[in-house]
Formats: sequence, structure tokens, C-alpha cells
Amino acid sequence: MTFDKKDLISIKDLSASDINYFIETAKEFKKISLKDIKKVPTLRGRTVVNIFYEPSTRTRSSFEIAQKRLSADSLSISVSQSSVVKGESLKDTILNLEAMNPDAFVIRHSESGAANFISKWTKASVINAGDGINEHPTQCLLDIMTVMEEKKEIKSLKVAIIGDICHSRVARSDIYGFSKLGADIYLYAPHSLLPRLIELKNVKIAKNMEEAVKNADIIIMLRIQKERASFYFIPSIEEYRKFFQLTPELLSKASAGVMVLHPGPVNRDVEIAGSIINADKTRIFKQVENGIAVRMACLYILLRFQKKNKNK
Repeated sequence: MTFDKKDLISIKDLSASDINYFIETAKEFKKISLKDIKKVPTLRGRTVVNIFYEPSTRTRSSFEIAQKRLSADSLSISVSQSSVVKGESLKDTILNLEAMNPDAFVIRHSESGAANFISKWTKASVINAGDGINEHPTQCLLDIMTVMEEKKEIKSLKVAIIGDICHSRVARSDIYGFSKLGADIYLYAPHSLLPRLIELKNVKIAKNMEEAVKNADIIIMLRIQKERASFYFIPSIEEYRKFFQLTPELLSKASAGVMVLHPGPVNRDVEIAGSIINADKTRIFKQVENGIAVRMACLYILLRFQKKNKNK
């Protein structure tokens, strides 16, 4: 199978076959990370520029490690030390970097649509590492990979997504991705933190935590996005804990083989009881591990397509 797009902007742009192609490719690249010498010459001579307008630990680090393991030359732009602080626009930043002939941009930005905007101004491939409250496609792919390693397939699984769904780009990508693969999705959040429009037929709004987690195969917990939502969307943290925290008692109502995911960073004892993490009942660190393989796969697939087009 091949992938015929220059960029990875949105899970909505991918078919179920595309998603499976990315996952199968990531599985092969994961084998590299398990070797003593964690490096292949696959992208030797290719240049990737990472531009993060927002703080990041897991996503930025895993992209940088993925680039090194593929032998790509990478440059990470610190926005706080760039011309952005002097007033340079996003468009001018990209046009100046474009003049240096990079092969790919990895972009995280606080504005929804930023990655798509950039893709119109560069011949390089663009990977969306999170744009505003819109999407985070590589996080969705690593979530799916983590589930498929244990469950083999997604079809007919009950996936509960709980927390600040309205401001979560991870939630949007996961809703699209898991839906395309046939999962039944239950959302639960304070009414002020639910998206206004849920258009997919296999997405349901749960009435309470019990309905959301009962017999769930996958539970995806989300933090309150303080940087976007602030705490004005909920009465108090104490009340949020009371009605929306995943506790061991609630977890016991899920299916026997339930998997608990969280995109991080985790606010322990707010959206999820710390005892659940301490008892190793989540796949948080497995998600982080798979993030490197998924991002290696994304870079490889996109830059291979780019190379084919140049050779035409």
C-alpha cells in the first residue's frame, strides 16, 4: 500500500486503510527501538524542522528521537528565542525557513488551522503536532497502535473518552480515528466542556461516569486544559473530582481487560486517581514508547511520497 498525501494534518483526511498502513509501518519501526543500535539510515540527508509555539515534553521529544533514529538532520526552533518575539508572522517564519530547503516541518501551534495554513506555503511535508483545539493526529495514531497491540482490532470496542473534550485536540482526533475503525464511543464531561456538535453516528453522550465506563474496553482520560479553558468552566476542582475522576471503584465496572489511556500531562488525583497509575493499571508509558515508532512511520511515509513526486 502507498500513501498519496504530502502532509499529515488531520485524522479526518485518513481512511481506515490509511490508518492501518501507518500502524503497520510503526510496528516495523518499533523493532528498531528495541535493538542495541537504535538507528537506521532511512532518512539520511533529509532535513526536518521542528517548530513548537507551545510547550511540549512527550511530543517534541519523541519527534526529535524519531528523527535521530532515522538519521535525518533535524533543527528545533525555540520560539521564545526566535524572530517571533520581534513580531515576525507565522507565514514569514515559514517562508524564511522554506528558503533553506527543508524536507519537512513538524508544527505545534496554539491556533486551530495553523498546520493547514503552513502546508499552503511550503513544498515541504507538514506534520501537525497539535493545532489549538483542533487535532493531534500522531497522538491518535499512537493511541490506536497501543490498543491494537493488545486488542488486535478496534471494531466493536467500547471506547469511553472522559474529561475536557471541548478543548482537547486529542479527543477530536481519537473520536475520528476510533470511529473510522468501527469503535463505539461514549463521551462524558461537564456540559460546559462538551463539543456542541457530535456528528458521528457511533458517538454517544453518557449520562454519568457509570454509564461511560461500564463494560468499557478502552478508557481515555483527559485533563482540564487550563491554558485554554481555565477553571471557569467548572464550579471547582473539588466538584470536578467528585463527578469526573476515574477511581478504582469506577474502573472495576469496566470490562475485565480494560485499557486506560491518557495523553499527558496527567493531573494525578484530579481526572484520575493516583492509585490507578501507581498500580500500573494504565498504558501511559506504553503510549509514550509507541509515540516514537508512530512518528518514525509518519516521517518515513510522508518523505517517501515526497521523494517519489520529485522523481516524476
